[in-house]
Amino acid sequence: MAGRLRYTLYGIVVTLLAQPNPYRTVENWFKLPEGRTWGSTSTVAVDSKGHIWIAERCGANGCAGKTVDPILEFDDSGKLLKSFGSGLLLFPHGIWIDKQDNLWIADGQGADRIGHQVIKFSPDGKVLMAIGKAGVAGDGPDTFNQPNAVAIAPNGDIFISDGHNRGRGNARVVKFTKDGKFIKQWGGHGSGPGEFEVPHCLAFDSQGRLFVGDRANNRIQIFDQDGKFIAEWKQFGRPSGMFIDSHDVIYVGDSESIETGGYAGNNPGFKRGIRIGSAKDGAVTAFIPDPTPGLGATSGAEGVGADGKGTVYGAEVLQKGVKKYVRQ
Repeated sequence: MAGRLRYTLYGIVVTLLAQPNPYRTVENWFKLPEGRTWGSTSTVAVDSKGHIWIAERCGANGCAGKTVDPILEFDDSGKLLKSFGSGLLLFPHGIWIDKQDNLWIADGQGADRIGHQVIKFSPDGKVLMAIGKAGVAGDGPDTFNQPNAVAIAPNGDIFISDGHNRGRGNARVVKFTKDGKFIKQWGGHGSGPGEFEVPHCLAFDSQGRLFVGDRANNRIQIFDQDGKFIAEWKQFGRPSGMFIDSHDVIYVGDSESIETGGYAGNNPGFKRGIRIGSAKDGAVTAFIPDPTPGLGATSGAEGVGADGKGTVYGAEVLQKGVKKYVRQ
């Protein structure tokens, strides 16, 4: 065991032993067509068939002016099955796969009548719904300004986290009906309960509690579906990506923790990597360390997904690509 961390859980100061890494890394698992290269990637999710879906930023860090398809479906051998979405997304940022295997993509930037939306696609690439006004930044019930993530509740209600800048722009969670009608919002800039600085990722546990990765506050906040604050957890580091499987195993990608401050945030005692634990009690049981921790603004897995059978996927913005992690 290497070192100890201290955090507060339900008001109690807890000492946490650094956790082991029971995973090995598999690089270059996913096969792109000849001549195509990975762009920055913060989305990865697994559907009911075990297929892996990735929305990458068109070989760059944005799809403006690009004609390639950003949404890619792979089978569990890493073979590309299909792609779609050319001209429909500017900056794919967050992904959710619902019970019908429809894909929901948060488009985190906007320009020229594209972006600042959450778009629902069928598995065949048909646009089924779009929430927000294409290319229009705003803070109203039908506009977003850099939406980060989307999560679908068991009853179909839609939750979107909105705002990618500390201290300016939006910092909220917005709730809609399954038909895309506005219900309510909560949040605002700050570090108190129910306030956010860069609400970057979303997930539901088996109880239907909403987990919000409040990245620039170095914490996860937990709410009921009406926005009532339940708890905050800091033991999972600085959350950029998050996934909770059907067994309430939580996977959190921390691509920004750094000791020296700056935009990436001062988070002493925490290293970058993927933390794995329990969404029931907050225990951290495993840690996949970032292989290139560096001192830059970001590194390693930002988006994170898992198949519930021991395989974890990390989507990387700086390194551009997706790594596969399997239990040893």
